[in-house]
Amino acid sequence: MMGTKWKWSFIWAFYHLFSQCCSALYMEGDMRTIEDWAFLARFCFLSEVGELRFEVDYPKSFAVQNLILYYDDQWDSVYPLDSAPLQTCVAKESVLRPENHQVINLTTSFVWSGCVLETMDPVLDADWLATYDGDKKYSCDSKRSFRSVRDRWWFVVVDNCDSSNGLVARYRLTMTNGDSFFRRHFSADQFGITETDMLILGFYVLILSGTIAVAGILKQKQLLHTTYKLYVVTVILYFLSLCCSIIYYLDYARDGMAAPFLKITGRVLQATSDAVFLLMLILMAKGYTITRGRISHSGTIKITVLMSVYCLVYTALFIYEAVVFDPGEVLYFYESLAGFCLVILRGLTWLWFIYAIVFTLKHYPEKAQFYVPFFFAYTFWFLAMPVMILIATLAIPQWWREKAMNAIELFVALIAHTGFLILTRPAAANTNFPYHVRTSQVGCSGSPDGMLTSTVDGFAHHGVNNNVLETEQRATNFDELFTVGYNSSRQSASVTKQSNGNTQPPRPIHNRDPHIASIFQVSGRHSMNNNGNR
Repeated sequence: MMGTKWKWSFIWAFYHLFSQCCSALYMEGDMRTIEDWAFLARFCFLSEVGELRFEVDYPKSFAVQNLILYYDDQWDSVYPLDSAPLQTCVAKESVLRPENHQVINLTTSFVWSGCVLETMDPVLDADWLATYDGDKKYSCDSKRSFRSVRDRWWFVVVDNCDSSNGLVARYRLTMTNGDSFFRRHFSADQFGITETDMLILGFYVLILSGTIAVAGILKQKQLLHTTYKLYVVTVILYFLSLCCSIIYYLDYARDGMAAPFLKITGRVLQATSDAVFLLMLILMAKGYTITRGRISHSGTIKITVLMSVYCLVYTALFIYEAVVFDPGEVLYFYESLAGFCLVILRGLTWLWFIYAIVFTLKHYPEKAQFYVPFFFAYTFWFLAMPVMILIATLAIPQWWREKAMNAIELFVALIAHTGFLILTRPAAANTNFPYHVRTSQVGCSGSPDGMLTSTVDGFAHHGVNNNVLETEQRATNFDELFTVGYNSSRQSASVTKQSNGNTQPPRPIHNRDPHIASIFQVSGRHSMNNNGNR
């Protein structure tokens, strides 16, 4: 029984998540409430060009209903309903200024309302005819423009302070800001989001191309480790999230009809990208694929628990936004209990990130050239979220919060993904390159000559400033034109031993690329014995 209850609760939550419209540009619906004051919509209008067009029908028996327009400085005194200083309908109307024409009387006595009294349609208004007294209704169709000293949030309300039967209305609201394609259907706090997303998408095309190219090079050199594969997944998911977001906004700009599924899909892809990136950072901080080939059993359990909790909290955040967030309040995505839990979890993960790096450097100090920039770059990424939330809550005005935070989030992600691509570029000159053991060598116990000893629990040390790519990409050196491998050099030394009785074995050369066991120069001077015989 309890399982069935939870199942239907989740279905209901996800229905709201994907069906709610995220913007108040175009709204229509039937309102029936026992209250005498009801919120309908909000929109951030530009001064002079902002326009509200309304179409409202309601039974004459519920007259006189009013369309009320509150601006943001007045809204906090009348909303939310359960905690606002002004609680009664009359008190809420007292903050309005008559000179601002904020009250639209929805009757024929108010010319600007565009209302006419007409007979109800037997089909369209059948429900009203069967339920309420009379067969007359007010049908209103008009518009209102806005003038203010700055961009303002305006909140649309229907009220009737003399009503004892509540409110009934069928409404259609269309809110616009000018005639520009990228502005007409957008609230002023959303201006620039589409253009910003398109610009960042252009950068991500370059990043994704570079990431795939680097992955190909690393695979060819047997250096394509799991951590880099996670990075590739991260970039692909973020790229797809931007595509969904841009398609959503372009479609929205075309006709003002939102497709919430596209926006939610984009945000889920972005959240998944962040989770995969977080997992990659923790694994690399612990040295996975850099100094070790596997994580300990206890470490695996801790990481599994962390990622499970992280995903659950993120899911709760999406559900909370869809079900609990009040559309009458201008709230940032993380302004909720789930959002604050996510911030705390990110902070605790950052502390673990620091501890893991310190522990790895203690055992592999030669990796400092990678881990020091890695630490500073991604400490910035870890701390960006709480800092962004503080800025959004305390410093950014509500009328441009959404576009500002969108730009900041995209910029942080762009820097983080670009930084990792730079750190891991497979070049001999890149002293920050993290990998020195090839994928084919993970788990090798060591070679007979003792030159390489690597296990999955700890790779062999490779020396400071020793880039595994340096040997492969070294320019041609005429002093090394005549070289032989380790096996050939051993045979040459054996022949020399038989000819001159020299019992000194060849010296192994350490800290070389594992594919080249040793290198010996063969010249006339080194291959002659004391008698000058070859």
